Amino acid sequence: MSESPVPVVLAGAHGHGRSHLRNIGGLAEEGLVRLAGVCDRTPLPESDLAAHPGAEQDTDLDALLRRTGAAVTILCTPIHTHLALARTALDAGSHLLLEKPPTATAAEFHALREAVAASGPACQIGFQSLGSGAIEAVRSLIADGAVGEVRGIGGAGTWVRTSHYYARAEWAGRRSLGGVDVVDGALTNPFAHAVATALAVAGAQREVADDIELELFHAHDIESDDTSCLRLHTPGGVPISIAVTLCAATSRPPRLVVHGDAGRITLFYTLDEVRLERPGAEPRTSVHPRTDLLRNLVDHVRGDAPLLVPPEETAGFMAVLDAVRRAPDPVPIPAGMQRVTSADDGVHRVVDGVDDLVALSAERVALFSELAAPWAVPGGAGPGSHPAAVPDRGGDTG
Repeated sequence: MSESPVPVVLAGAHGHGRSHLRNIGGLAEEGLVRLAGVCDRTPLPESDLAAHPGAEQDTDLDALLRRTGAAVTILCTPIHTHLALARTALDAGSHLLLEKPPTATAAEFHALREAVAASGPACQIGFQSLGSGAIEAVRSLIADGAVGEVRGIGGAGTWVRTSHYYARAEWAGRRSLGGVDVVDGALTNPFAHAVATALAVAGAQREVADDIELELFHAHDIESDDTSCLRLHTPGGVPISIAVTLCAATSRPPRLVVHGDAGRITLFYTLDEVRLERPGAEPRTSVHPRTDLLRNLVDHVRGDAPLLVPPEETAGFMAVLDAVRRAPDPVPIPAGMQRVTSADDGVHRVVDGVDDLVALSAERVALFSELAAPWAVPGGAGPGSHPAAVPDRGGDTG
């Protein structure tokens, strides 16, 4: 690939696609890329493309790619469309930045990997947090014995999403649509980064776990989960739990807590921030750079850098997604255990005590049912089970 700006097509320009449009604009100012075209069922206003002279619009991705010769396609479309559109881009010889989650099923993920291997162009999966130097910083601290033996990793995510979040698209909050798997739940989409980043910290991002415990609930009138937790074990036996909700009282930066027998490390993965805490010492906080995944993809195809998030780096996450897909339907949280208020952008639902329960789950690497959440069904809802895995907190400073 020459050093001239790389032509890029963006498929899916609304919603989260807007962030990709902004990122393309920044990289275009550096002369790294240029926007060759936009593919969306709803065209962008021409004013949105004023900074991208010559950019075309079309509802047909294949036609747009053939006409523009785009070297890179950014695919930011509904989950259940990913595989077919990825094949379209790869068949056209276009390298691919594919938004997370990569596909809606394990079988589709296998097909995606086969398509990538057979086609030649590179495929980067859009887990932006996996481009953060904070992950390697945490892994280095663990390897250096900064917190002693790791007893568990707990993840916590508390965000506020109103009813508007689920009304924005027909696939939002759906487990399936027209008989096609979608799997748009809290663990598999908005907090997918929590799962993928925890696995990366543990060095288990390529592992396919089959002992995943799940507890899936919903307060909103949706099919999928908006309040959920999981627990799995790495091949080395380290338990990882992730507890999340979109029905929090207050949105806070999500975090992963590495519990050691001589301290703890907290990773705020959206902030690229790492905090080390050990008994008898002042906490140490560091902030790390993040590599943009589109920049890395362009550098990779030019031969200047290894690809940061090829599909195989997300195999562990896809095992979790497929377990969620195969799990029984999420359990409704009774209306009497919710606080409902009106907001400018819809109805805000808060599950009783959920902010504290999510935090406690990360502290104890425990499931909601083990924490006596009043709305939680005893036992896991997913395949496989383990006894409660609460880390030894003798060296825990929190």
